[in-house]
Amino acid sequence: MDTGQLAWGITATALVLLMTPGVAFFYGGLVKAKSVVSMMMMSFGALALVGVLWVLYGYSMSSVGDTLNFSGNPFSSFGLEGLGNEDLLGAAFGATFAIITVALISGAIADRAKFGSWMVFAGIWSTLVYFPVAAWVWGGGWIMNLGEMMGGLPAVIDYAGGTAVHINAGAAALGLAIVLGRRVVFHKGAHKPHNVPLVLLGAALLWFGWFGFNAGAEFLAEGMPGVGLIVVNTLGATAAAILGWMVVEKLKDGKATAVGAASGAVAGLVAITPACANLTPGFALLLGSVAGIVSALAVDWKFKLGYDDSLDVVGIHLVSGLIGTLYLGFFAIDTGLFTGGDFGQLTVQAIAAFSVLFYSFVVALVLGFAIQKTIGFRVTSEDEVAGIDNIVHGEEGYQLEEGARL
Repeated sequence: MDTGQLAWGITATALVLLMTPGVAFFYGGLVKAKSVVSMMMMSFGALALVGVLWVLYGYSMSSVGDTLNFSGNPFSSFGLEGLGNEDLLGAAFGATFAIITVALISGAIADRAKFGSWMVFAGIWSTLVYFPVAAWVWGGGWIMNLGEMMGGLPAVIDYAGGTAVHINAGAAALGLAIVLGRRVVFHKGAHKPHNVPLVLLGAALLWFGWFGFNAGAEFLAEGMPGVGLIVVNTLGATAAAILGWMVVEKLKDGKATAVGAASGAVAGLVAITPACANLTPGFALLLGSVAGIVSALAVDWKFKLGYDDSLDVVGIHLVSGLIGTLYLGFFAIDTGLFTGGDFGQLTVQAIAAFSVLFYSFVVALVLGFAIQKTIGFRVTSEDEVAGIDNIVHGEEGYQLEEGARL
């Protein structure tokens, strides 16, 4: 690599790492004031734990020598032993994806989870699910080679993580939401964000970091030939999703909200993630609009279906991740059904998406129930109502003078 590629690789790694604190701010603002520390700590806990596991054996597991291997040998480069300068940079970049994928899951169990149990889940789930799935999608595994295995169909397109990150995290979030059950109070409008500016700050940091998330891997390509398309699609799809979400809010509730705009931005970012390098800008705008509209509607499914996904990880990450991944089957440059191809692209996209969804959901569900039955996963109802920051961490997000009100 030349110095420019190396510099962009370092910058992109830092950008994606910043996204996990962005998730912490985004989620932290959405919960009640007495749970903000707990919520943000789950992101920072994931950053610390998954970062260590990735260096020890996660990177080794994320690439396979044989297409049908479940994962790589965790001891092949244990502790990143033997890697050269450029491979170490690639390993650091990959670590940031593993970290944020785990952090995203935590939004589904806000206000009611024990921190220690969350850390146990984060370590085991990343080992059993994220590290192998990364190998399937990007490390020479079966999803990466699915088209060839099916007799010459197009390769699965997942440039930056529609399956490996967002469908993966969203499916696990659904599993954990089922395990922990509903909060003491669960109905539409019962839980309002305690700090809207914090939500907007988190969304802004996510959008900022997402240019590294989507365009970061270009440092591996000489000349970075696709970076312009990736950057403009990341901008356009996200902006269109904000508009789509706000239109739905206006039509449903009479008002477009700041939290809705921030949520729409995240939905658009999620949807464009797998597709950023394989759509023309016009189709990227359409994708963002669809993701914003559908996710704005999907966040209410939890009230109809009865699962308590506290901060809408399912409605945003799973739904928009599926939309972005399947959309490529219709509109991917040259291979989409309406852009010069046939049903082949849609076929491989669907197989990859729903395979990862099923696997991640089942493992999260089984692992969550195992933790709940052994060390316990959920705090008591009394602690949940009071707010869990003091109970779990001995801290408060806001120190107010006696008699003052937040």
